[in-house]
Amino acid sequence: MAPFTCFATILTFGALGFSFFSSQSGPRQQAAPKFSELSRDDIASLDKQRALVAAAAKQRYGVSGLVRTKADLPVLQRLIDDQAFTKTQTYELQSLGVALGDVMASELPVRWMMVTDEFGTDPTLRYKDTTIQVNALTMISKRIERDEKVNVCRLLEITREQLPKFQKELTK
Repeated sequence: MAPFTCFATILTFGALGFSFFSSQSGPRQQAAPKFSELSRDDIASLDKQRALVAAAAKQRYGVSGLVRTKADLPVLQRLIDDQAFTKTQTYELQSLGVALGDVMASELPVRWMMVTDEFGTDPTLRYKDTTIQVNALTMISKRIERDEKVNVCRLLEITREQLPKFQKELTK
């Protein structure tokens, strides 16, 4: 497998896939998100998505499995670059988001939780014990569906840089 490099990309707050709740949200009050631990069914669902990505990596590149660390980034990037999944394969693209989320959880102070908010109930990465969420599930799929270039190394870097800044905003 050829080595991969990370290219600089400028992304905005919303486009990156972050959200957070502040009690100073302004005139339109929204309900605070409610976080809960993953249930057995939630874990099984995420594991099914992980298995889908691992199977694609094994079939295409002979990779024995994903390890949920930065070592997975080149494989994820290659699946994206090789268009292993089309932009209409939302579930499969979101499965790549789960695998990217696992990398983020190994690198950053985030962990998988379920969040219930105005959009429904979904898995998300919660930053520490704040209301800041990294929506890894859709971080890749939304970009590919919009025909944007996706660089998983850069997404990880930007997330690492932005989380402390968003936390500062919450405490203002």
